[in-house]
Amino acid sequence: MSKNLVIVESPAKAKTIGKFLGSDYQVMSSMGHIRDLKDKEISIDFANNYKPVYIVTPDKKKIVAELKKASADADIVWLASDEDREGEAIAWHLADELKLKSDKTKRIVFHEITKNAILRAVETPRTINYNLVDAQQARRVLDRIVGFELSPVLWRKVKPSLSAGRVQSVTVRLVVEREREINRFVSESNYRVTAIFNGVDAAGKQVTLKAELQHKFATKQEAQQFLESAKNATFTIDNIEKKPAKKSPAPPFTTSTLQQEASRKLGYSVASTMRIAQSLYESGKITYMRTDSVNLSDLALGAAKAEITVFAGANYVHTRKFNTQSKGAQEAHEAIRPTYLNEHSIDGTPQEKKLYELIWKRTIASQMADCQLEKTLIHINISNNKYEFIAMGEVILFDGFLKVYLESTDDETEDEKEGILPTMKKGEQLIYSEIDAQQRFTIKPPRYSEASLVRKLEELGIGRPSTYAPTISTVQARGYVEKDDRPAEKREYNLLQLKANKISDQTKTENTGAEKSKLFPTDIGIVVNDFLIANFPDIMNYNFTAEIEKDFDNIAEGNELWYKSIDTFYKGFHPAVEKAVSIKTEHRVGERVLGTDPKSGKQLSVKIGRFGPVAQIGTADDEEKPLFAALKKEQSIESITLEQAIELFKLPRALGKYEDKEMSVGTGRFGPYVKHDGKFYSLGKDLDPMAVSDEQAIRIIETKRETEKNRIISTLGENGEIQVLNGRFGAYIAFDSKNYKIIPKTTDPQSLTLEQCREIIAQQPDAGTKKKKFIPRKSAGSKK
Repeated sequence: MSKNLVIVESPAKAKTIGKFLGSDYQVMSSMGHIRDLKDKEISIDFANNYKPVYIVTPDKKKIVAELKKASADADIVWLASDEDREGEAIAWHLADELKLKSDKTKRIVFHEITKNAILRAVETPRTINYNLVDAQQARRVLDRIVGFELSPVLWRKVKPSLSAGRVQSVTVRLVVEREREINRFVSESNYRVTAIFNGVDAAGKQVTLKAELQHKFATKQEAQQFLESAKNATFTIDNIEKKPAKKSPAPPFTTSTLQQEASRKLGYSVASTMRIAQSLYESGKITYMRTDSVNLSDLALGAAKAEITVFAGANYVHTRKFNTQSKGAQEAHEAIRPTYLNEHSIDGTPQEKKLYELIWKRTIASQMADCQLEKTLIHINISNNKYEFIAMGEVILFDGFLKVYLESTDDETEDEKEGILPTMKKGEQLIYSEIDAQQRFTIKPPRYSEASLVRKLEELGIGRPSTYAPTISTVQARGYVEKDDRPAEKREYNLLQLKANKISDQTKTENTGAEKSKLFPTDIGIVVNDFLIANFPDIMNYNFTAEIEKDFDNIAEGNELWYKSIDTFYKGFHPAVEKAVSIKTEHRVGERVLGTDPKSGKQLSVKIGRFGPVAQIGTADDEEKPLFAALKKEQSIESITLEQAIELFKLPRALGKYEDKEMSVGTGRFGPYVKHDGKFYSLGKDLDPMAVSDEQAIRIIETKRETEKNRIISTLGENGEIQVLNGRFGAYIAFDSKNYKIIPKTTDPQSLTLEQCREIIAQQPDAGTKKKKFIPRKSAGSKK
């Protein structure tokens, strides 16, 4: 029996910590929060200062029983959950539920899982910080109230089964407003003028020089007039400027900057980044990954200096202490960094290796010297014009931190990289080779990526490091926002070119507007957003949401009582809920009347239906039932026209016969399909249901049948109860509604006998059981 029991949140963390403590310590995992509010009840005692009513969740009862037994046998219980508010709440729930005595309970915290950090924490224990517990509890209670009171309003007014959340709702608002900003945007064009000049450098060598006119022309006529004047102009180097410049490295990673950079450089979603980072932290590879601090400890600064000196040299060292700028920084007290800076790489999954390398490079670069540059500007005078050309060049004199790392940005620019310019003389005359006036267009606001949305949330003070990833995942899971790609579109542009004293006028095409992994609001997201803004302006106000976060910070610092903060909020919020429920409207929320159907003379409208956006001919008050048609994926109830909606009712469309059975093509909840003999066959993305032919429909049916036929490798048993099937990830055994891996992998699926299948099934008693992937619940139990 161990004298000491250490309780952490995850098995991986327990395993790592267990290596550093001796046999007197038993390390166990609580698997995240052991208690939460009830799923189907609000579980808040409004009459007793909004006291939350917690229960041990069903999936944690066995764990709690094991922890109770182990804690009863131990002399001291060490609560070693994470050092943020969620971690503090987990420690309090454990102490309360396990009935731990204060004289035998110690709270320890650390921001890295190394032997020194763990032993230091054991030497300096503290008690549970109830201010942090109250701050977490206030967030949980407030979010539960908002969710449980707002969601039923949405069920009545918009659509059943919808849900709303405080931070999630303003996040959706950001995406909706950006989409509308894009829809309102009207692109304007101008003419950008560039030139290629021939001349002689200081050494007498023939060189070319590319320069840009420091003026853009608003119209084609102005650009043509300039090119006409350039025919007879002389071009002379009027001035040469050389000035030093420098670039400085970015600070070490915080939670939000890691999510942003991992998205830009590695293509990871914010949820994936946090999952991988948590794995790295729990295995002792990096420091705590939920932080808004850019500070590095003195120990880390010393290690970085030593490491840089070894691989780059002392002249590359520049020790820096960064200051945290984030609103209400309150999580861990150090930036995200490798625990051992002399480890340039690690063992692990490919994703873990890439993220670790990114963190290592960013940390090391932050302590390296500036990059020293020399910028050169050559001013070229035009004899008969007030404007001038400028050639710009840049040369790196000392690479500094660029030897290791350069931060990426979300900005999409068309600027070309500045190169090295030839050494020229002032007064040198140049001869133009060609001068181009190219039509360029103003760029519409970019849609949010997950990374840029995190940056915006942080900028507005909405949410905290532990909430960014779950918030963005939740709004997508609820169907309010979707992440999608958009292909580039062809666009024509005008090019005027002066060459050999002749001006040519050309129309060219270019690809523009391609988008990858950008966030788009769905119709249901737009409708819910508009309803909430109209009825709950405070909840949807960015500043109000940020002020709530400040209230939580004040509670964490002991400057405010949590239940008084909740009381102030609720007395303003609840009346707004009652008012919203009582309001009666002529049309369903989100319904848009487009006009009259020419065929029936009835009203044609679009709205949110049970399975998504639909067009509707007629109303519920008509004698005949209304007709419905699902909108296409690319259509929106905000922008669809009457003509486009009428087209939707041309489906289902009758085709010919196949195998003496009628075929038809239509569209449904999962997209367009061919229907034959009571079965449905997906058309896929490439075929237009209005244009699909009989031959194409037959080919789709036959292809699907062939696929299904090839799916079955063999059927075994007296009643055919065991099947060997082809699946997406290879062959497997299906039995009793469960799937079993074929082991070993080298086994030929086609040669499996009934006895071999039974042996494989017996070796996997838990196959087909839906296992919950362990992720510590950093929002103390998401809303149902």
